[in-house]
Amino acid sequence: MASMIEVKNLKKRYGDKQAVDGVSFDVKKGEIFGILGPNGAGKTTTLEMMETLRPIDSGTVIIDGINVAKDPQAIKYLIGVQPQSPAFQDKTKLTEVIEMFAAAYGEKVDPLQFLRDVDLEEKANSYVESLSGGQKQRLSITTALVHGPKVFFLDEPTTGLDPQARRNLWELIEKVRDRGISVIMTTHYMDEAEVLCDRIAVMDNGKIVAIDTPKNLIKQLLKRGFKKEQHVEQANLEDVFIDLTGKGLREGA
Repeated sequence: MASMIEVKNLKKRYGDKQAVDGVSFDVKKGEIFGILGPNGAGKTTTLEMMETLRPIDSGTVIIDGINVAKDPQAIKYLIGVQPQSPAFQDKTKLTEVIEMFAAAYGEKVDPLQFLRDVDLEEKANSYVESLSGGQKQRLSITTALVHGPKVFFLDEPTTGLDPQARRNLWELIEKVRDRGISVIMTTHYMDEAEVLCDRIAVMDNGKIVAIDTPKNLIKQLLKRGFKKEQHVEQANLEDVFIDLTGKGLREGA
């Protein structure tokens, strides 16, 4: 499968700290690619350079054949970005939010269709301030997709969400991938990465220390002799919680 993104020897320094130190990877069309690592590993800085939000010290990022550093304006039309903490004007209706984001790209869209895609149609005439955390995340995703991007960036998209909202967002991210959009995401939830990501890059101290599918990374660990006490369970506490309280999304804050 052809690569949608090619990152080669990417570097970024802040004073004495080498935040990103020679990172290289590629992302295929229609792939969910995860970047994992502890705090300070360089994940967000890597994403921000790819998103044109921070200048690149050295190395290259090519998205759909376009060099990010040389033509950042063209890149902005190719990508959608869902920030870690989305912020909207509280006294704005959801339909107006969609229309404003579309207008920023010179697009005219049907806001109800976009809200329908993320199960927010019934909130179309509500103000942003009435939304729960999960609903704001879903709104943030759809505003990032109004211009039909080829690449979608998410930075820790499910932090702070309840189990129902979290799993609903997983399904939504998979639907985005199934439309042929390349998805790049960071997360601190290993179960989330294992479920969603086709491939994973593990970062530490500004470098990629491993890159492969979740299954292959686990197999490699076991081949190195890793063992832990086995407890085979058919369900976990999150499954219990969702079973008892329902899979549906709650409309309350």
